[in-house]
Amino acid sequence: QAYNCLIHFYKRMSDLEHRVLSVQSHVVSGYVGNKSATFPLQLLGFEVDTINSVQFSNHTGYPAGVRGQVLDDTQLQQLVDGLDANNINQYSHIINGYIGSKSFLTKLGEVVKHLKSINPDLIYVCDPVMGDTGPGLYVPKELLPVYQEVILPLADVCLPNQFEAELLTNKKIESEEDAIAVMDILHSKGVSTVILSSTELGSDTHLVCLASHSRSGQKTVVKVLIPKFAAAFVGTGDLFTALSTAWLARTGGELKLALEKTLGTMQAVLARTLQHAHAAAAAGGLDKPTAAMMELKLIQSKLEIENPPTGIQAEIV
Repeated sequence: QAYNCLIHFYKRMSDLEHRVLSVQSHVVSGYVGNKSATFPLQLLGFEVDTINSVQFSNHTGYPAGVRGQVLDDTQLQQLVDGLDANNINQYSHIINGYIGSKSFLTKLGEVVKHLKSINPDLIYVCDPVMGDTGPGLYVPKELLPVYQEVILPLADVCLPNQFEAELLTNKKIESEEDAIAVMDILHSKGVSTVILSSTELGSDTHLVCLASHSRSGQKTVVKVLIPKFAAAFVGTGDLFTALSTAWLARTGGELKLALEKTLGTMQAVLARTLQHAHAAAAAGGLDKPTAAMMELKLIQSKLEIENPPTGIQAEIV
């Protein structure tokens, strides 16, 4: 009986091996938030449970706007209560993407704490979506202290862009040294892996992605040059977070390899998306592709998600 019990325990652990709770936005049509994250995570061997922080008809870049519903903190708690009541609350990972209200973000902090009490090895991957260079802040500013004081101390992996990293640490990034210092500040708040998903340190042709892993005194910093596309995509950050989560898990936290795999897939998806969009625009006699034409071609990129093309080389700094 003890033996059977042990077998059952290990089976439960292996069931859990890659089970993620993804708390992000949902669109009926198109690929952002959970729609951008779910398919790639599933292809890479994850059970994906989704909580949709909003349910919109489409993303906000469409000319006629969006229609839909927003989940509030009480409703988030109800969903978690249901998972608890049925004992289906054991996760290996939790991811968050765009969150638009302070009360929801605060509640998310409580949910992460609760899920970490059930599985102390739970990895919390936080994409602190707040804004970007150019458009500036696109969430209420009262979310910043919640990210700083509640969310960062709980996060194991954090994937800010340069704008968000500067906000979180109150420090400007004007050089690689600045970027490393900013990542060190985030490490000091308890985040073991920081990935600066995009910085302004590149050139006309390349973006620079920097990442740092720090645990028990050992630190690794990785740098990757990413070829730029002459286009603006939507949903790429959510895809990047999902792929990074999957490859960090699949490589046992090997940052250099995880980034190469993630970016290999990203480049393939974006190239295919752009190719399809230009072809569709030309066929429709348009000067440039519409928002619908520019939706990520994820389904068509199944092979490149499962087997990331090589070619992107990261270097240990």
